Amino acid sequence: MTITSPNCDFSPMKKIIKEDILEMIATLHELLGNIDNEDECTLGEFEKVKKNFLHIESSAATFYLNCYLSPYIERYMDLSLTIQTLSERRHGALIAVERSDSLDIFLQPGIHVGAPVTHTLLESIFYPGSPLHDGAVLIRANQIVSAKNILPLTSTQNNDRITGTRHRAAVGLTELSDAIVLVVSEETGKASFANKGQLYPVITP
Repeated sequence: MTITSPNCDFSPMKKIIKEDILEMIATLHELLGNIDNEDECTLGEFEKVKKNFLHIESSAATFYLNCYLSPYIERYMDLSLTIQTLSERRHGALIAVERSDSLDIFLQPGIHVGAPVTHTLLESIFYPGSPLHDGAVLIRANQIVSAKNILPLTSTQNNDRITGTRHRAAVGLTELSDAIVLVVSEETGKASFANKGQLYPVITP
């Protein structure tokens, strides 16, 4: 995963990611040493390496997500908490965070909200059966501007992480603007964010 790093500093998270990478390198060296030992099957170790790599990728994505959001929204940790809760409950969600590019020209506008960003309000918006839960929430600075917005869909088909309409909408908007779009799958509960037309898995603190 290659992402151009923004100017930010989340040192504790960065330190953990570095330690995890070094631990994986040590494990790979050990595997390399054991591969010639015919009495020792290493297949189980490869499965562990795969799981550890996915965890590191997800941790790195979370690090970059916080970097991308922090200059534009003070309450970005509320977004992390919201995504964590919705992911655990498997409540589908789509949250577009405006950065430098105005998003007004790319949205089919929904219903005005005009309230400060809080995780409780966001969770209530995406509660199943809520009249606002379909469509995307638009966040500008520290305000929930509106809900039930319709985002442009990507035409990309060859990405196995794009599994439904929410993911296609998240990718579609970031192909046209510098927005960051958070998405939670209703089917799997997996959380991702889209940036520059790419989806990245997210873990939350």
